[in-house]
Amino acid sequence: MTASAEWTARDASAVWHPFTQHATWTGDRPVVVDRAEGPWLIDVDGRRYLDGVSSLWTTTLGHGHPDINAAITAQLAKLDHSTFLGTTHTPGIELSEALVALAPKGNGPELTKVFYAGDGSSAVEAALKIAYQYSTQTGHPRPKFVRLDQAYHGDTLGAVAVGGHDLFHDAYKPLLLDTIGVASPGDRALGPDRNGQAIAELRAVMRESGDQVCAIIVEPMIQGAAGMLDYDAEFLRAARELADTHGALLIFDEVATGFGRTGRMWAAEHAGVVPDLLTCGKGITGGYLPLSAVLAAEHVYEAFLTRPGDTRPRTFFHGHTYTANPLCCAAALANLRVMGEQDVIGQAARLGERLAKLLEPVGAKDSVVEIRQLGTMIGVEVPPVGARTGFAVCQAARERGVWLRPLGDTVVLMPPLTLGDDETDLLVNALAEALDEVIA
Repeated sequence: MTASAEWTARDASAVWHPFTQHATWTGDRPVVVDRAEGPWLIDVDGRRYLDGVSSLWTTTLGHGHPDINAAITAQLAKLDHSTFLGTTHTPGIELSEALVALAPKGNGPELTKVFYAGDGSSAVEAALKIAYQYSTQTGHPRPKFVRLDQAYHGDTLGAVAVGGHDLFHDAYKPLLLDTIGVASPGDRALGPDRNGQAIAELRAVMRESGDQVCAIIVEPMIQGAAGMLDYDAEFLRAARELADTHGALLIFDEVATGFGRTGRMWAAEHAGVVPDLLTCGKGITGGYLPLSAVLAAEHVYEAFLTRPGDTRPRTFFHGHTYTANPLCCAAALANLRVMGEQDVIGQAARLGERLAKLLEPVGAKDSVVEIRQLGTMIGVEVPPVGARTGFAVCQAARERGVWLRPLGDTVVLMPPLTLGDDETDLLVNALAEALDEVIA
């Protein structure tokens, strides 16, 4: 028995994995990762796999970056953890300053404050509660949120409520908040004027229910879990205008799109629009440790300050035990420092351009329905020629030394932003050969 087979058997006896159907788990021959270096994962049998999805879209610089390793080690020798409830610490302060300095600029308010959470879902959860409490403290309670169809914002109940992905969310509908869905500007089923149709629908919804809407929440420029549905920047400009007109907040969920993924620091920069609340996570620590944050506009923050004559507290009663953990903050600071010193955003933009060029002949194959891309976020939709076609393509790529993960029948490519030319060639060539094998 191989080491992988032995560990898989032990896994099956004790572990319940996320987003996993365990009836087929062992038969799918999961990779048992032992260690990693740069863009490579190495299993317990010594086989190497290019990490083509950055370990679920997080490892911006690859694995084992010496600067982040050193920053965590130095912080560990100084302070492992101290609560952010009633005390503060230097890594949390410095990271807040760095995030505010990097916040997007453009049409909208200045983002001046940082509220920490633990992962993408918890950041979205915090943003939703902030938006609702803001409405109660600046006029009257507005209990509704406007969301996009096919949206995905996480798996806690509030985040699920503003999602629109039936596969993930249908089971929990009786438990959810009251939300209003509008057509996704990335939905190909709407035809060539999908952006215009989505804007018209959003406009109609806000005209009818805007006084009950505390916030509009969107994944800016591209909906990841929906299969990388990219859309036009004009939709974000319209959302900013309509939020302002009707007194609602605008929330951008940049958990997946932030920190260079789209070839810019923030996806919002493609539209020149700034939201009132911006959630971020995943790449914030370079994929090392769980950390997320909500960047908030000053006018939102000020609504939570006690005023003379207040009869009830305005405090935001929300937080987590490990809020702003110093080790996580140290990793994030090192990640941001490396990104700045090594022009990682520029590298990401150039990598996206090179991937687009290499993928042109792949997109011309009969085995490909469509390739959707924004920067290094890529979805290759394949025709469903059998059960789990996307998964079969990923398995075939794995045999060629590339680890990929599908979203249904859309194969996702989202490599580290610093991927070298040889590894980029391997990524695309393995995909092309896998497509030929599975969908001949």
